Amino acid sequence: MKEKKEKKYNNSKKEVHPKHPKHPKHHRDSNHESIVGVLDKTKSGFGFVRQEEGEDIFISRYNMNGAMNGDTVEVDLLPGYLWERSMEGIIDKVVERSTKEVVGKFQKNKRFGFVVPDDKKNNDDVFVKKEHFRNAQEGDTVVVEITEYPTKDASAEGKITEVICRKGEVGGEIKALIRAHGLYETFPSRVNAEAKARSKEPITEEEISRRVDLRKETIITIDGATAKDLDDGVSVKKLDNGNYLLGVHIADVSHYVDAHGKLDEEALKRGNSVYLLSRVVPMLPKVLSNGICSLNPNVDRLTLSCQMEIDGKGNVVNHEIFESIINSKARMVYDDVSDILENQDEELIEKYKDIYDDLLIMGELAEILRHKRKEKGSLDFDFDEAEIVLDEDEVPVEIGIEERRTANRLIEEFMLAANQTVAEHFFWIDCPFVYRVHEKPDTDKIVELKAFLAGFGINLPVNPDNVHPKALNDILEQVAGTPYENIVNTVMLRSMKKAYYSTSCDGHFGLSFRYYCHFTSPIRRYPDLMIHRIIKKYINGELTESSIEGLKKDAEEASLISSQTERKAQSMEREAEKMKKAQHMEAHIGEIFDGVISGVTSFGIYVQLPNTVEGMVRLDSLKDDYYYYEEGKYRVIGSHTNKIYALGDQVKIEVIGASPEERIIDFRIVPIRKKNRKDECEKGEGK
Repeated sequence: MKEKKEKKYNNSKKEVHPKHPKHPKHHRDSNHESIVGVLDKTKSGFGFVRQEEGEDIFISRYNMNGAMNGDTVEVDLLPGYLWERSMEGIIDKVVERSTKEVVGKFQKNKRFGFVVPDDKKNNDDVFVKKEHFRNAQEGDTVVVEITEYPTKDASAEGKITEVICRKGEVGGEIKALIRAHGLYETFPSRVNAEAKARSKEPITEEEISRRVDLRKETIITIDGATAKDLDDGVSVKKLDNGNYLLGVHIADVSHYVDAHGKLDEEALKRGNSVYLLSRVVPMLPKVLSNGICSLNPNVDRLTLSCQMEIDGKGNVVNHEIFESIINSKARMVYDDVSDILENQDEELIEKYKDIYDDLLIMGELAEILRHKRKEKGSLDFDFDEAEIVLDEDEVPVEIGIEERRTANRLIEEFMLAANQTVAEHFFWIDCPFVYRVHEKPDTDKIVELKAFLAGFGINLPVNPDNVHPKALNDILEQVAGTPYENIVNTVMLRSMKKAYYSTSCDGHFGLSFRYYCHFTSPIRRYPDLMIHRIIKKYINGELTESSIEGLKKDAEEASLISSQTERKAQSMEREAEKMKKAQHMEAHIGEIFDGVISGVTSFGIYVQLPNTVEGMVRLDSLKDDYYYYEEGKYRVIGSHTNKIYALGDQVKIEVIGASPEERIIDFRIVPIRKKNRKDECEKGEGK
């Protein structure tokens, strides 16, 4: 009984706001029907109920009625005269709970404890009785299963089911991030057993006989130095007619992962591999992804090949898609190939003399393909990406810019060509398929972009209702090399829609491709694996009415789930990067850096440093004036001085704070002191 009182007291300390009394039913609008939506809470405790259609409804933290972030809730609107800026409401009841368990830090007392969620949107601490501690210690990161959900008067209650990592454990933050998103680095035992069994299967003579044998061909892989899941090999020849024969050979993962088996179910659930700096959450067990499926050098591997005859203008004039077997002649890395093609490195040329001529032809063809793609208007956002170097304790010791060199672009062009060719081939067959779709931007986004570019004196001569990517690409080329190149790239990217997977071939706006899919990475992306299954059924004449119906259902499910898991993976990767950047900047508090304003909001200015680290200057920290936000102009302006801070402006900042837990870095703008006569004299005397 005493524990219950302590639990209840934890919530009773909250101050009651005069506008939102403890009994909000008195303020409900009895004439308005209840509204159902999903609650999106903020770290401050208030939130918004998002409706499928209609305006978001503001919910004060005093009117949550025990609802947690992500819950589907029923809302009653407050009377209009109580609203401030938008509709406000009271949560009447929780329709469906979204949270079954919480990942967070354990705060331990003698008789009870609390788990404080790592997810700052979930500010509902979970009360834990002593008998449910499960050997967790103060500061450990744990998983707590909710046994009683919160009410307006009491915290949620739960029991600890897992200790993810001990306080101060190396890599603990990334482990917690993985687990908080419902992912696991390990696989269920039945999945591991199936993977192990399949990996031991020899390649039989019967299997070889039904495939095109390319083992004597010069096929190589080109990847990052640390990559272990090599899923694409390439080959190139110059034909007698002057055309090029490009082969893109992809690991035949579908040979080892049967549809609807335990391996397949787990792969679909994960949707993709997630790369979090020092850690990878793989889609498939390593015995497959780094073993039998990986196109390691000097061993036989089963593949699916897309062989394309390409003319001197970059047109694919003929192609074949077939099952094959290869034996990679070299495991190349991007930097070595780039040094050969860019710098004619003599030592590397001698080392790889057997494939040097092939590399030269590859470089030649890649440039032709890139030129053709750019002529069509394909967008190429050339952003600086962070390269975060961690020490043995996973502490960031250096943050720089990841190079995107000739070899990286070469492989990119070859994969784009194969993806486009495969998508077009299967579009005309008219069978179930998984396409990569990127829709054209909304009209209002292009109108905003035009206004933004006008502020830089740049004219975007397009009809906002029917913009073509080439017009946007012309702008990117126009600003290349200017101080505001990165900002224009950023704002243009924000005006784009997000790409997704679909069974409808609706084109890829950004690439300016009518047909496009993801075929080249089945080790780490489920849509590619699904596509391989479809291709093999077609090649082997297994597309019957009944199989087509089943494939259609599978393709739709794969498209939906893969789009969702991709967004989750991108969010996790950004979060891990922000965490490590904040951790790195903790060691630089008090230091001054040059930066560029990369974002402007009503509450602060984002500034990006040359190494991609981004922090915020809060408007209330600007003491020389009161600044207000001009949304359409991407700037803030001082009400008395008319001083302007706008997107793209160069500023000098001081690092004043960093919080890896919150994923935030705080900056302060350093006023630039104007030189005066005395300064010049002192400078002269110093010489």
